[in-house]
Amino acid sequence: MSSLSSSRSSQAIVIGAGFSGIAAATELASQGVDVVVLERHNHPGGRARVFQEAGFTFDMGPSWYWMPDVFEAYFEKFGSHVNEELDLVRLDPSYKVWFTGESLDVPAAFESMQVAFESMEKGAGQRLADFMAEAKIKYDIGMSEFVWKPAHNVLEFADWKTVKQATHLSLFTSFSKHARRYFTDPRLLQIIEFPVLFLGAKPEKTPALYSLMNYADTMLGTWYPMGGMHEIVRALVRVAERNGVQFHYEQDVASIDANQGKVSGVTLRDGTKWKAETIIAAADYHHVEQHLLPAAFRRYDATYWDNRVMSPSSLLFYVGVDIRVPQLKHHNLFFDTPFGPHASTIYDDPAWPEDPLFYISAPSKTDSGVAPEGHENLFFLIPLAPGLSEEEGQREFYFNHLCDRLESHIGLDIRPHIVFKRSYAHAEFQEDYRAFKGNAYGLANTLKQTAFWKPKMKSKLPGLFFTGQLTTPGPGVPPSLISGEVAGREAKSWLEVGN
Repeated sequence: MSSLSSSRSSQAIVIGAGFSGIAAATELASQGVDVVVLERHNHPGGRARVFQEAGFTFDMGPSWYWMPDVFEAYFEKFGSHVNEELDLVRLDPSYKVWFTGESLDVPAAFESMQVAFESMEKGAGQRLADFMAEAKIKYDIGMSEFVWKPAHNVLEFADWKTVKQATHLSLFTSFSKHARRYFTDPRLLQIIEFPVLFLGAKPEKTPALYSLMNYADTMLGTWYPMGGMHEIVRALVRVAERNGVQFHYEQDVASIDANQGKVSGVTLRDGTKWKAETIIAAADYHHVEQHLLPAAFRRYDATYWDNRVMSPSSLLFYVGVDIRVPQLKHHNLFFDTPFGPHASTIYDDPAWPEDPLFYISAPSKTDSGVAPEGHENLFFLIPLAPGLSEEEGQREFYFNHLCDRLESHIGLDIRPHIVFKRSYAHAEFQEDYRAFKGNAYGLANTLKQTAFWKPKMKSKLPGLFFTGQLTTPGPGVPPSLISGEVAGREAKSWLEVGN
């Protein structure tokens, strides 16, 4: 814990040391701004935390390394190189999909993936190539233009070049309808639609724009940083500190202060005050605006937030077993039950699902350092509706359900081999991250919550900016890095001309 006097000052303050907060601070510091990061916990990373127990190292949050070009550009921009900071391994197969009575290893090589698709539906190999060619256009446009806009208003998107490009983005066609133009086999549709599940809405409610995620997944690859996903956080902090960022941990912000109609600093829960000319809030947007800001400067009220379509929360299990599980790959998607009823319990009538789809990550398949020799490190995830209440014994019921399902596929009951288990759900998301309704991934990326329809990056309080998964461009690790850079750029402009 930093030893602070009763009052300190910095040119800029960033609240929160998650991906977006570190990126925002690094953007500012790289331009010569005196910037500090105030983090409530005793470590950086936000949701990308890590813990060690019984010889296992468990990543607590993100487990997929996609969009490697975003990381490459990030490290290069701030004076480093991704290969100097991370030991990356491309996964092959990228992941394994378990259907009813069968499974498919999804290969890293695109030609092999075409062969697999063709074996499941005649003509699907070529249609996959056509689908990816169209997805590449969206990826190139989206990642080069749209995600880098602060989205303060629609005028940012009104120039002729942007309007012309937008015709390629399929904003008004659903992802579900778009996918069915290319494929009919239900198994192929599940593979194609699964990346958008991370975006927090049904494929029928997600714009076809997000087929760009399929391009990222299939063409750019699924990777893993040796040591675990938290190695990304460590690398980001190293780069930030080399650029001059100062991190202060166990600093719980109680209020954002204003003076003469603009931001003036923050007050911590221990009474310490930090003065600043600009602040970037990388904590939960809802919590910051509803609980830390003076009421006069809140842009959104409780009704607004209650009407937002949130991405799912999750029920997570971190499990260590004293055997190897050869049938599993690094990433495993269990699509052995219909998605419709499960999706309805998330998006239509919030409830605990009867027969959920689920995901297992087994990073020990790639990285022997995250589990003792001869053991397996397993991470289970069930997507759930946000805001659910929980009954006693509910977590154990679902864990046994998952183990039964897993045993039906691999012929092995892992329960007698468990040497460590920890669960995590809504209550922990709220307690640890102050996550609105215990959400895990921010806002759902529906059309009405895309770009300038998202909560604004610029606060009504001059000098305050928001970054992270509840604002532009959206959820996910690469978008959070981009959000941080954009917010840092906006704060720097404020320092130059608005202050």
